[in-house]
This record gives sequence, C-alpha cells and structure tokens, in this order.
Amino acid sequence: MTGKTITEKILSDHSGEDVRAGDYVEARVDEMIGHDVTGPLAIDAFEDVTGEDRELAAPDSTVFTIDHHAPADGVKAANNHNIVRAFAEKYGAHQYEINDGICHQVMIEEGFVEPGDLVVGADSHSTTYGGLGAFGTGVGSTDLGTTFATGELWFRVPETIRFEVHGDLPKGVYAKDLILKFIGDVGFDGATYKTAEYAGSAIADLPIHQRLVLANMAIEMGGKAGIVEPDDRVVDYLEHQADLEVSIDPDLASDDDATYEAVHSYEGADLEPQVAKPSNPENAVGVDDVVGIDVDQVFVGTCTNGRYEDIRVVADALEGEQVAPGTRLIVVPASGAVYEKCLETGVLEALVAAGATFQSAGCGPCAGYHQGVLGDDDVCLATANRNFPGREGSMDSRVYLASPATAAATALYGEITDPREIETERYDDHATADLGVVR
Repeated sequence: MTGKTITEKILSDHSGEDVRAGDYVEARVDEMIGHDVTGPLAIDAFEDVTGEDRELAAPDSTVFTIDHHAPADGVKAANNHNIVRAFAEKYGAHQYEINDGICHQVMIEEGFVEPGDLVVGADSHSTTYGGLGAFGTGVGSTDLGTTFATGELWFRVPETIRFEVHGDLPKGVYAKDLILKFIGDVGFDGATYKTAEYAGSAIADLPIHQRLVLANMAIEMGGKAGIVEPDDRVVDYLEHQADLEVSIDPDLASDDDATYEAVHSYEGADLEPQVAKPSNPENAVGVDDVVGIDVDQVFVGTCTNGRYEDIRVVADALEGEQVAPGTRLIVVPASGAVYEKCLETGVLEALVAAGATFQSAGCGPCAGYHQGVLGDDDVCLATANRNFPGREGSMDSRVYLASPATAAATALYGEITDPREIETERYDDHATADLGVVR
C-alpha cells in the first residue's frame, strides 16, 4: 500500500483508524473556536444537543473571541457579545475580549494550536492553523455546537492537492502572491473539499507568518484544509511566541510515495507579484496587468495579512512619506498584541504620521461590517482574502486583493503600483523574519 499524506496521518491518529482519502471517520478534536457572529448559533446547537444535562466536553479547548463586530457597531452585535461572554463564564470556556484580536491570530499567539492537532472553528478561515502543521478546518455552527458537547466530529478524509515551489522567491514576491497564483491557476473551486498541501524549498524557507497566509486562503479555492509540513521553524516560533515546548513527530510529513490528486510545480524565480481583480480571488494576474488603476482606499489587515510583520512592511515603505492625496489607508491589526508591538516599535507612529487611520484589532471592514466599509463606486486594494461583490461594503464597490508590499506601494501613489518599484533591504528583512508579538 502506498504512503500517506499529512492529512491522512492526522485523521488516522485522531480517529484511531488507518484511514485514507475518501474514508469517513469520527475524529477527536483538539481545539474548537467560535466568535461573536457564529458563537451564538453554536451555543443554540449545543443547548439543543445537551438538553438539561449541559457540560462542555473540553472547556480548556473551547475558545470564543469577539472580533467581527468589535467594538459593537449596533445593539444586535452588543447582545451577541453578551451571549458569548455569559456562556463562556458559565461553562468555563476561554473567552477573549474586544481588541484581543481575530480568532485565528489569538489561537496561534496564545499557544492553543500545535503541529499535528485537529482544529475546528465556525469560521471558514480556520484553515489558517495548517501553517503550523495542524489540520484546521471551518465547520457550520451546528457542527461546532455538537463538537462542544462531544469533543468529536465526523469527517470525510480529503484528497490532497500539492503545490510545490522550488528555488528562491524574487524580491517583492511573498506568500500572498503565491496563494493568489495558486488560486488563479486551479480556480475558486479547484480544490473543493481537498487539502492544499504546500511544499518545496521556497515554502520551507518561508517564515511562519507567511506560511499562515498560504493555509488561510486554501478555502478560497474550495479547500477543506491547507497545510505546510511542520519543521524546526515551527518549534522555534511556538517556543518564542507562546512559551511552548513542542516536539514534532518525525513521521508527521507526507510520505514520498503518498498519493496526490494533482501536483502543481513552480520555479520561484519565474513568479511575480499578483493582484486578484474584482470580484473573485481566482481573478489573479501579474501586477503589471493592473498597474495604474486608481484606488480610493487601501486596507491592510484581516486574518490573512494583519500580523505585525505585514504592517511593518507598510510602515517601512511609508516612513517619512505621505499617503497619496485622495486615498484612504485603513490599518487594522489582527490582535491587541500586534497593536501593542506596533506602538512599542514606532510602527503606529510612522503610519499615523503618513496619514493612515490605525484602528483597534479585529476583522474591521473585511466582511463589510464597519471600520471602513466601501461606498458606491469605491475602489479598494486590500490585503484581505475575499473580494466578492459587496464583500467590503457597497455592491457597486470594487476590491482588488494583494500583498502588504503591493498595498504599501499603492498607498504611496494612489494607484495600483508594482511593489518592486519601492523595494528596500530593510523592507525585505522585516518581511522575511519571524518577529512574533509575545504577550
């Protein structure tokens, strides 16, 4: 019999069965996450399942965040916040407050997730945890509520599509460019209910914050999960960031003879910065195809690219400069710890001096809730993960997706700009180091 993929190994371990792609399993879940939008619905499901005999299967592994409407932008949002707070206090779950940050960032910063874990969340970007070598996936609120009660969930073991990048990445090309290229090549549904596995020397060289980007956006090609093989870089990151002593099972890697549904190979030297045109991430093109398009707003943030290193890239490019007249730059850090590090290192000061609006941690305008939603005919370039019609506001607005480097260059000139035009060594150093935020 042929070898196994990382996904098959994790789901075998968590089900106690020798499973392969296509098998159905009942698997033990290590961590469960809900937020202020999906949390109340999951709580309803939990109460339906448990009846009067209510108890969380694993309180220490159950986490809630208040991150989507944070701070509350209306009475309904405020009431949802209170539902989550009351439930977490009653049943002993972990609950993170306004400005603590986006669920995925908080889970990683606080050390909830380790390589080889199985993580579910009622948020589609729960695939993010694959950047640490875990199997993370989004589930519906009903499934999450059931998992709160049982600690287990059924899965169909996904097939795996492998994306390999060999050699070194050119200046100005980052993980966001890679994932947009992959999505553009396979299409928005090209990996539906599959694991997107990222490998090759260029991927192994990526710092953790960039690996998280690849895993995060697996869902934008339909992926059930996105995963990077864990290595010593993950061990060092978790020790530094979360004070965790982690040892990686040497078998937690795809076998050389594992079966893949498809393998897509790239030479790093051939790649260039990417921009996804409205209104789908699969509309990815080389930046040269869209250079010169005027923008009204640049948005830097989200669970994809709202980490300290991402924001530092923008601050370095704008230090001593000004945001282009007529262009708004909205910066929303992914967590309170990111906010604090930006404050401590002068990043916040540099951005505000350049004309940016720096806001409290959370999802911000990513889903069109508040903190910078777009009006009719507004054009935005964002470091977000989705650009569907109306995603960040008006149905008549248009959103382009790109890396923080491209966002920085665009904010400087008020039109989509190739980041290689403003590349500096300092800028590149900050983008390729694991700086972490450490609470």
